[in-house]
Amino acid sequence: MDTLSQFKDEFETEYQTTKKFFEAYPEGKNEYTPHEKSMKMMPLATHIAEIFEWPNTMLNTSDLDFANSDHQPKQLSSREDLLRTLDQNFKMGKEALEQAREENLRDSWALKNNGQELAKWTKYGSIRHALNQITHHRAQLGVYYRLNDIPLPGSYGPSADDQSF
Repeated sequence: MDTLSQFKDEFETEYQTTKKFFEAYPEGKNEYTPHEKSMKMMPLATHIAEIFEWPNTMLNTSDLDFANSDHQPKQLSSREDLLRTLDQNFKMGKEALEQAREENLRDSWALKNNGQELAKWTKYGSIRHALNQITHHRAQLGVYYRLNDIPLPGSYGPSADDQSF
């Protein structure tokens, strides 16, 4: 089975779908949140854009330790920032997938906090988790859009807002 080829195809599809969502991103709604415990709209969208880089990190490291990393979430403020960040991160993730070999997917990768292991997968499992995170958080963003009467682009077929069906 050519898992990397399948990942690359799925990664491209998720990128194209996410790009449509970001093209519809509403200016002036960065601080919107449907609930006090929910992320604000721009940090949520930023998180989605950042996930597209994850295959690069996962394939080129053995772990990510939040307490011992200098990684900080980006502070984006506009639709153009989102689209630019998405494109940059997609390119890095795609390049890492293109350079990987099937046997790299069997290696372990972990999330840690100050040395304590929070989660551990094979690199296959960690990339699968990243793709699931894109889908999950984009669906959250879709709820935010719906609650603000922003037409939803189709994800895996037409949405109720598409004129084509």
